[in-house]
Amino acid sequence: MLVDPKTNVKTKLAVFWIALMFLYIYNDILSLYQPGHVAELAEGYSQGMRFTQPILFGAAILMALPGLMVLLCVTLKARANRLANIIVGIFHIFVLVGTQFIGEQDAWFYWRLYELLELILLLLIIRSAWKWPSTK
Repeated sequence: MLVDPKTNVKTKLAVFWIALMFLYIYNDILSLYQPGHVAELAEGYSQGMRFTQPILFGAAILMALPGLMVLLCVTLKARANRLANIIVGIFHIFVLVGTQFIGEQDAWFYWRLYELLELILLLLIIRSAWKWPSTK
């Protein structure tokens, strides 16, 4: 009989953040195949929004967070780790919900699939951090 060892919470959270990063990346890569999207990007726009220094800086911070969370998940002590995962997870959910009102109203099906998977991963991150085992 195969043994299924229990996964360490830190490892589980780090893997969730890695999976989330892959979803973010592949969602953006697939968007390059939408007709007209590359030309729009070359002009400095995406879905009607003009790229500016502050917008791109904000996007860089937003996309750096999951990578940093992988590092933090394996290095922070349990209490800080739990808090960081809950806060950053909730923040990313707010961003995910907020982006529903920006750009095209008829998003492509692949985009909606990735958004759903991202939401599920973020909820798993928050749930796993919330239910972090403790000694009594």
